[in-house]
Amino acid sequence: MEKSAKIYVAGHRGMVGSAIVRNLQSKGYTNIVYRTSKELDLRDYNAVQAFLQEEKPEYVFLAAAKVGGIVANNTYKGQFLFENLQIQNNVIHGSYLIGVKKLMFLGSSCIYPKFAPQPLKEEYLLTGTLEPTNEPYAIAKIAGIKMCEAYRDQYGCNFISVMPTNLYGPNDNYDLNNSHVLPAMIRKFHEAKKENKSQVELWGTGSPMREFLHADDLADACVYLMDTYNDSTLVNIGTGVDITIKELAETIKAEVGYEGEIFWNTEKPDGTPRKLMDVSKLHGLGWKHSIDLKEGIHKVYSEYKELNA
Repeated sequence: MEKSAKIYVAGHRGMVGSAIVRNLQSKGYTNIVYRTSKELDLRDYNAVQAFLQEEKPEYVFLAAAKVGGIVANNTYKGQFLFENLQIQNNVIHGSYLIGVKKLMFLGSSCIYPKFAPQPLKEEYLLTGTLEPTNEPYAIAKIAGIKMCEAYRDQYGCNFISVMPTNLYGPNDNYDLNNSHVLPAMIRKFHEAKKENKSQVELWGTGSPMREFLHADDLADACVYLMDTYNDSTLVNIGTGVDITIKELAETIKAEVGYEGEIFWNTEKPDGTPRKLMDVSKLHGLGWKHSIDLKEGIHKVYSEYKELNA
């Protein structure tokens, strides 16, 4: 990407989009365009097409999506499927219509089958059934990947897809009803410490294994791949290292300084047993993460404390 190129970041207020904007700015990209959801509803086909025709961006990062954890995915199944399809269809098709030079579609590691071999290789896509708790979201993301591949095949569009692992970082969602596991734990332990609670309840057994990537690392990988990668096949973005949910809880508990007990509610679902990305392709392309999990948790908790003193 040329430093003066016009770049559209869809979802710039979210954790991923805001990290991409920060990364681009730090590298000297000055011509970045974006709109808030109030200014532009990405579910509205005509509004999206009018925006793209007016701005004519050369590069597009499609980081906008309706997202959430197990509770949100289970509760809003229809919305997650319909709205994510609307968002990505409108932006991908509109980018083709105006002749965007390159588009990056950001998916999610939940696209892989529930019982796929670990670590998850890119070629495992569509080789088995999905995890039921987030199937609608995963199906929408798989459709986005396949749409980028189809537009590349039919129209010659340079549209690429990347699959981030579990993310955390600035501008994360800490709502207990629809946040992901790491920010939810930070909030629970922080509030329990503040209110002198003797116990924090967490869902499941604590045995599932998860991999976590700081949003700043993801953004750096995205900008790197936008500059260097032009193949049709998707690319996993992660650390290649995972820990149990129990280990994550203990790490966050120690960082927060909470001294009470953890109660594991085993009547609640665990979700996928393990979800570790195979990042050998990413490493082979010349990029590796730089923020380890303990350092990352320290950074995000420091930011959270400032906002929730």
